[in-house]
Amino acid sequence: MKPDWKAADRHLIGEAWIGSRVAEHARVLCEQIGPRWSSTEAEATAIEYIREQMGRDGLDRADVETFELHTWSCERAAAVSGDGRAIDLTPFNRCPPCALNAALVDVGFGTPREVEAVRNDLDGAIAIMNMGHEPFTTPIPHNDRLVEIAAAGAAAAICVDTKTGRRAEYHNAGEWRFPETAEPPLPLGTTSREHGALLRRLAAAGVKLQLIVESSLYDARSANVVGQLDGSLWPEEQLVIGAHHDTVMGAPGGNDNSSGTIAVMETARVMAGLKRDLGTAPGRSIRFVTFAAEEQAFQGSLAYVERHCGRERPPRLMLNLDELSTGYIKGVVLAFDHLRDLIQSQFDDMGDGLKCHVMAQLDASSDHFPFVRRAIDAGHLWRWRFVGRNADADYHHEAADTVDKLNVRELKEYAGQLARLLLRLSHVPPADWPENPLTEEQVARRLEEERGTVVRVF
Repeated sequence: MKPDWKAADRHLIGEAWIGSRVAEHARVLCEQIGPRWSSTEAEATAIEYIREQMGRDGLDRADVETFELHTWSCERAAAVSGDGRAIDLTPFNRCPPCALNAALVDVGFGTPREVEAVRNDLDGAIAIMNMGHEPFTTPIPHNDRLVEIAAAGAAAAICVDTKTGRRAEYHNAGEWRFPETAEPPLPLGTTSREHGALLRRLAAAGVKLQLIVESSLYDARSANVVGQLDGSLWPEEQLVIGAHHDTVMGAPGGNDNSSGTIAVMETARVMAGLKRDLGTAPGRSIRFVTFAAEEQAFQGSLAYVERHCGRERPPRLMLNLDELSTGYIKGVVLAFDHLRDLIQSQFDDMGDGLKCHVMAQLDASSDHFPFVRRAIDAGHLWRWRFVGRNADADYHHEAADTVDKLNVRELKEYAGQLARLLLRLSHVPPADWPENPLTEEQVARRLEEERGTVVRVF
């Protein structure tokens, strides 16, 4: 028997708003716990907090699943010009150690044309490169540009952030479509736009730069948190909704990604309450997962896929939540197109104008990607994927991504609408669910074809 959708919707939306614990969770994650780099004590505290809340909220299970993590630590990163000026510097993720005193060479946007023009000066130098794309030219991923700069002989590179106000974001290097091999091609750091202009003036004047990075790689343990509501009709089938609970070093992670983590927790809470109060359970089981180490090449979601998607039947759909405070809910964007009509039909039934879209390329930007790579249907709700971004939402990999960047009102809406969507999808009979025609080999070929392209985001 299908649920009474009107009664279910009333309960889910009402509980998402009136019983909301968004603000409480935000204060705990962002202020009491703070930055949650995977492998740290702070992350372990967050993991236990999330597990406790899922248990308290009445899920049928709430477990911690540990895995081995290959991680990185940076004890010091500094840049000082030859005339004694300290330069804003944020090291790239997994930046190798270095101790340099070298000439500065301006490579502009790092395009092949610009690198070739200064090739004779780059050997042993520190390159200065804009992180953005050169206007009116075919965009080239910043990692590919950095690979060419390294091949030209540069000893290191400092990338100029596009933001203003002395902000220098924490960035990644390497080709994350192939995360096991995604490593920086040379020592890398980010500087602010203002200090990028200063470095270019120093380069023109022939002033050298001292660049010091003290860092190391090490092995540790981390964990995903996995909660579940058991299905009442097809319990062996699953839907997965997930978000990463870790942050980059030094960032409280209000938007990236306390917002997604809390949306997972709140969606789980309101759906467990529906089962408890009205006896309305999902038709197929729903997993609520918070992943570790998304900021470290998706190691948590890779571990989850390896553990569950070989021994068990793969989920019918995985929905990933990341940076939800950058905009209100507008719909879902899928990696593959065969579920588009099914998802849109559920949105149409909900009656709120939500839309289902399909990415033109395979997007390797967050924890949906390990599922996509295994040819498992996945989608996400990200501010990059739709217009209508909040004006003050440009905060993620930086210390200024504090609790006030998290939009409480919009997260209440996310929780209610996601719960409504998941409940409907959970009750679609298996015979009405389109079969996934894709294989891992087909996805691997497509990834190779798309290597070196910039993913279209609008």
